[in-house]
Amino acid sequence: MKLNVILTVGGLCAGLAGCASFEGGNSLVLDSVGPGPGAPGLDTTNGNLLVYSAYRVNADFDSRDPHRHEYSDYRILDADGKLQRTVHNNTGAVLQRALTVTLPAGSYRVAAAANGFGLVTVPVTIEPGRTTVVHLEGGVRWPEQWGANQTNAVHLPDGQIVGWRSGAPAQ
Repeated sequence: MKLNVILTVGGLCAGLAGCASFEGGNSLVLDSVGPGPGAPGLDTTNGNLLVYSAYRVNADFDSRDPHRHEYSDYRILDADGKLQRTVHNNTGAVLQRALTVTLPAGSYRVAAAANGFGLVTVPVTIEPGRTTVVHLEGGVRWPEQWGANQTNAVHLPDGQIVGWRSGAPAQ
């Protein structure tokens, strides 16, 4: 009986600590990420956000392929920190890709898990007709790396590129 009580209390404490760490403000805050170089699309009001968050820790046995990695969910906050949306970061397709979110142009903050760094906060700029891409999954070669340098890319502390620096042209 005592063992059951100890395990139950321990489990509750661990669960609450996990929630507190996700909600807490003690996360790594990166520089602002914006869309990469290129011409804007036709939409003059909205832009897109694509976040490759760290992979989920637990397998999802309800998914099409429980052995395939899934990106973890993340939150989109406005510039004042008010929650705008919680994103279930999976398209539901066979390949289980990250979900593209359409947002009105403006400044936002993304609170997401980064591989090896836990929860990070990434300020993002959404521009009309353009896509802002954030890479937090780790261990993957950044597709646009050919034009990135220290002045136009945002990096994690280990040097991995997260995305294009907001407002910085490719060089």
